[in-house]
Amino acid sequence: MIYNNFTVETDADGIALVTWDMPEKSMNVFTEEVMIELNNIVDQVVVDASIKGVVITSGKDTFSGGADITMLQKMLNTFAREKTKDEQKAAQKLFEAAGYMSGLFRKIETCGKPWVSAINGTCMGGAFEMSLACHGRVAADSDKVKMALPEVKIGIFPGAGGTQRVPRLTDQQQALQMMTTGQTLTPQKAKAMGLVTEIAEPKKLVETAKAMIKNGLSPVAPWDQKGFKLPGGPIYSAAGANLWPPVIAILRRETYGNYPAAAAILKCVYEGLLVPFDTALRIEQRYFTEIMQTKEAAAMIRSLFISLQELNKGARRPEGVPATKFKKIGVLGAGFMGAGIAYVTAKAGIPVVLLDRDMASAEKGKAHSEGLIADQVKKGRAKPEDKDRLLSLITPTADYADLTGCDLVIEAVFEDSEIKKKATEQAEAVLKSSAVFASNTSTIPITGLAKNSARPKNFIGIHFFSPVDKMMLVEIILGKKTGDKALAMAIDYVRAIKKTPIVVNDTRGFYVNRCVLRYMSESYKMLIEGVPATMIENAAKAAGMPVGPLALTDETAIDLAQKIMKQTIRDLGEKAVDPKQMALINTLVDTHGRNGRKNAKGFYDYPPKPAKKKLWPGLKDLYPQKKAEDIDYEELQQRLLVVIALEAARVMEEGIVTDPREADVGSILAFGFAPYTGGALSYIDGIGVKEFVRIAKGLQKKYGAEFKAPKLLLDMAEKGETFYKRFNPYAKADVRKAA
Repeated sequence: MIYNNFTVETDADGIALVTWDMPEKSMNVFTEEVMIELNNIVDQVVVDASIKGVVITSGKDTFSGGADITMLQKMLNTFAREKTKDEQKAAQKLFEAAGYMSGLFRKIETCGKPWVSAINGTCMGGAFEMSLACHGRVAADSDKVKMALPEVKIGIFPGAGGTQRVPRLTDQQQALQMMTTGQTLTPQKAKAMGLVTEIAEPKKLVETAKAMIKNGLSPVAPWDQKGFKLPGGPIYSAAGANLWPPVIAILRRETYGNYPAAAAILKCVYEGLLVPFDTALRIEQRYFTEIMQTKEAAAMIRSLFISLQELNKGARRPEGVPATKFKKIGVLGAGFMGAGIAYVTAKAGIPVVLLDRDMASAEKGKAHSEGLIADQVKKGRAKPEDKDRLLSLITPTADYADLTGCDLVIEAVFEDSEIKKKATEQAEAVLKSSAVFASNTSTIPITGLAKNSARPKNFIGIHFFSPVDKMMLVEIILGKKTGDKALAMAIDYVRAIKKTPIVVNDTRGFYVNRCVLRYMSESYKMLIEGVPATMIENAAKAAGMPVGPLALTDETAIDLAQKIMKQTIRDLGEKAVDPKQMALINTLVDTHGRNGRKNAKGFYDYPPKPAKKKLWPGLKDLYPQKKAEDIDYEELQQRLLVVIALEAARVMEEGIVTDPREADVGSILAFGFAPYTGGALSYIDGIGVKEFVRIAKGLQKKYGAEFKAPKLLLDMAEKGETFYKRFNPYAKADVRKAA
């Protein structure tokens, strides 16, 4: 039989080698066609008496990324359409569709012939679930091999048998840890957990897998054999009694009940381990169907998988501009930001010139990279030769002539217009006319800085977030005269360093900082009202924010907040900043010398490690404290999310951000806006614009103008629109298809 996505070759020993190699795809994924073909292969294996067993592997560098998530989106769209006609019938169809992959893997498991999965690279989600359904698993001993069930990160869970096979192969605690966090496993970790049978040299991977079958591998899964016992003991046992109560409490502490999929994993495992395996699979299927109908799943799938992938692939890149293959990049300023930019550039394999006012400063910037890569080597995440290669790509210098030949120069000097002007002029004097100049400014408008350039069409903003090596988002800011070539090159660069680009039009604070400053400002207002700092921070975390607003201010520095406030007053007048908030920040910085984490005292105290940071007790003495019982805790949570979402809506209204995907993904990647909502705009869409406006008006009445809904939201509420309807990011593509 001939297949489009697989080849089947049977050797003299009767072992069929099934090689998965999807044409015109960089990675194998489960599509409807793939599953139909795999189903036919199972049938072929069963009826062919000459086939004694099967080894399934990949013809690509990776094994598989798992299920094609657009398939899940298609299921959700079908459900949404049919729900309007007959909700019960629509749910039944969703249930059946949700069980297809699980049924296919169970068919492999019970076909009567042994299957071995030969895992040669990344093996994620549904692909790992398929491997777990095989009777043996061999992983290549390679850094390229990573295994995980990461579905919880996009609002769903391993619904093709994962929640049942993992806790039957390893103990329940490790199983729950792995699935509720989406933990990535190395071959060694997977083998220690019992999820992988053997580890083999990459060149002997298939040979080792075949040997397992020749040596009499049982075609019956352990749980289908008489007398099977769970590795960690049964649910109703002393071990179970010690595990489950704290596990439930820990999940609640970590998620605040915001992630239904994580809770569903616990339910699937707990209930599934009490019943026979096939019944357990039906329980899993039932919960998966339930989770697929949640707004959290829909929002997270859209933002954290589909939109994220689209942006990473260059969705906002101008058409018709040739891709840039970077030969050399310059970075001006070897301070913390500039050094970080040089590091991620060299890590991507691109030669980088790191320039500062003198050689000692430039060398110090390179030393930052040496420290980062040395730490990676120490942790086993990089090899010594990786360190040598990376450092060889960074050339420290104090001479602008060394920028000759750079395709792109990124300026990351001190936030001073005059210093930036000199850096721009000196760099452009040696750059080729086609080179692009980018500023990493976080506060100064790009259009103004572009006036320093002799070629404003090639001038653009590339705004990194700190620390550069860890933060995955980059804002690309367009000046009024920025051309398509500069935008395309900026996006190509951000993609090359494996970060996510969002495109933002020029304004004070751009997009991310405008939203973050609202978040921080609202927390200052709460403090002034007498809300205990602990309640503010806990309310933020309960709302889904990874870091409380006071802790975030400490990280970015309180004295920086003071500088921003003073600059805002100089530029926009006294009314632009709340005087009470200005007084609070002045008190912390000028009176108490509390600048934030950088001097070990801010809203928090930072004792020497291993002691943990604690809120500064003196905060409660700054303002009369309200009693906890007099504070609406849920309203605190609401205020912190709504104030950010309103600013995101204003940014859309002003045309600063034009694509809702960028607003949503940017809000999550930059400052962790409650990921379960799908992002700041999806949060509004999820509540419903009309209801959101009602909430905002109520908060405005109680707390002030920052909660005033912009005209855009009022208009959308009246028309019953959503952001993804009003600002449809696929409209142009739809028009092209229609044409």
